[in-house]
Amino acid sequence: MKLSARDANSWIAKPPDASPATLIYGEDGMRVALKRQDLVRNIAGPNADDEMRLTRISGSDLRKDKSLLTDALKAQGFFPGPRVALLEDANQHNADQITAALLDWQPGDAHMVVICGSLKPTSPIRKTFEKHPTAGCIAVYDNPPDRGEIDAWITEAGLTLDRDAAAAIHAMAQDLAPGDLRQVIAKIALYKHGDDSPLTPDEVAACAPASTEADLDDVLNAAADGRTAAIGPILSRLEAQGAQPVALAIAAMRHWRTLHAVAADPGGPGSGIGKLRPPVYGPRRDAIQRQATRIGLHRLEEAIQILTDTDLTLRSTAKAPQMALMERALIRLSMMARR
Repeated sequence: MKLSARDANSWIAKPPDASPATLIYGEDGMRVALKRQDLVRNIAGPNADDEMRLTRISGSDLRKDKSLLTDALKAQGFFPGPRVALLEDANQHNADQITAALLDWQPGDAHMVVICGSLKPTSPIRKTFEKHPTAGCIAVYDNPPDRGEIDAWITEAGLTLDRDAAAAIHAMAQDLAPGDLRQVIAKIALYKHGDDSPLTPDEVAACAPASTEADLDDVLNAAADGRTAAIGPILSRLEAQGAQPVALAIAAMRHWRTLHAVAADPGGPGSGIGKLRPPVYGPRRDAIQRQATRIGLHRLEEAIQILTDTDLTLRSTAKAPQMALMERALIRLSMMARR
């Protein structure tokens, strides 16, 4: 059963008792781990590991002993309470054992939680869970946490905050990875320990990281989406992290060539996005198709020429203010994307 983002959050918060299993997969290991941690805790409680109601199995171990997963589902623990059989780092070589365990599951067995990296739509594990009537299939994308997730973390930390402080934390979620944001919320809760007054924006700012990590994709998407004002702050963070202008130029050229290939397809961007190799999925696929459609083929050709000239300038002289040259090029591209 394929779950939407909203349904996935509800499933993790209150897993159905009659469900035999949940698959969680995605490229970002930290985001997947956070979902897995919450799901296991909500099924079996915070002491499941200590009470031996959580059985951990690796995909490599399951390949060596194909009965491990089924045995873990059927085993009875010494302590009463719900049990979880957690299969981590699963891959296509474990598909038969996962399918067999699902078919053999009976009420009263442990809940099976399967953790995978990125899975294609043709993956046998993904297809098995998506077609199952009661098992959950949750895809974890590289999106900022939604309002419901953030509010749940705030409630869990026992924080009371006013509207402005809540807005400050939600804004912080756009720059921080989910794991980092949860750490900041925990830090704020420790800061407010013993203080019953509502949290203020100034206190949020005092606990916030001095600088946030930025990714190359952040600045490239800002330029391709026409968000000119965001380019400078993101570049400043990238520069503080040690990013080099030439590396930015190479990444930008790769991104705009991808947009050009999508826009240039005779069948249109919808056809072109499906022909990319390696294929892209999820929000990144939607973003590339949207950017290629809005900017258009001719402006993308102009953008590639701007990037080519910038790259040649960066490589031909060390005296020019290189990051400023790169920022100027990205601003030109973002203004072009807004026309």
